[in-house]
Amino acid sequence: MSSDEHTETGTGWPQPAGPGRPSGPAGEPDPRPDAPDPDELSPLAPEAEPDREAEPSGAEEATAARPDAPVAGTGRRGVSSATVMIAVLLALLGFTLVEQLRTTSDDPTTSAARQEDLVRILYDLNAREVRLRQDIAALEESQRQLRSGEQGRAAALEEATRRADELGILAGTLPATGPGLSVRFEPGGGKPVRAIRVLDAVQELRGAGAEAMQISGGDRATVRIIASTFFLDGENGSLVVDGRRLTGPYTITVIGDPATMRTALNIPGGVVATVAGDGGTVIVEDREVAEVSALHAPIKLEHARPVS
Repeated sequence: MSSDEHTETGTGWPQPAGPGRPSGPAGEPDPRPDAPDPDELSPLAPEAEPDREAEPSGAEEATAARPDAPVAGTGRRGVSSATVMIAVLLALLGFTLVEQLRTTSDDPTTSAARQEDLVRILYDLNAREVRLRQDIAALEESQRQLRSGEQGRAAALEEATRRADELGILAGTLPATGPGLSVRFEPGGGKPVRAIRVLDAVQELRGAGAEAMQISGGDRATVRIIASTFFLDGENGSLVVDGRRLTGPYTITVIGDPATMRTALNIPGGVVATVAGDGGTVIVEDREVAEVSALHAPIKLEHARPVS
């Protein structure tokens, strides 16, 4: 074995030949500037690992470029715009429900009423419902009779007469009697009874089922109250009703259910309370037979004609 093929190591075994160190013609180091380092060509030199902290990978760069990307290692997902919108809508819905409940609970008409007043109001509503059901039954019976041949003609005439009487009472062209109330307005504290207070009383009585009304003054002048009646404040504390001047105190005679109308006048914040706040007094008395005798002159029609 020649010395060119292996070298002795002193152990009797040949040393494996490694890559030769490049050298010049005389064995000197390679003078080229781009020549590789001899140590880097050694098979025993460890390979240099890339600096992971120095340069982020492509995936990490893409993650860092996204502003809404989740933080690595936290395990939480980002909040989407749809989730935010749903939360806002739920909040608005809850606010609307709370506001509606608060508005309903703050109703001044019922929140200031006593338990006895609420019971009376409920009783009056039930009584009105009963009356309306009775009216419906009577109208249905009249309709049945009108369709029953020979008896229908007599029933039609009777029904027409009854309706004419009712319309005459409502229009103020016929007198009427029946159970009702006497409502007296007396001024106090040097203040006259204002026209708006009397109008409020008339509206409350109509809402409670009043069928006929008239108002009288201290001078015994009386005016029938119908749908077109107006009230104005006159001179020296007087009251002008349909153009006629009345002096106090004033008394409204009304026909209807006494209990229902009395409750309507005495509700909290109603007519009795407002007149008392002005310094006046309202005296309400039941009448077994109230008489409304004042008549309203019928309006002469100039252009309208009935249609048969």
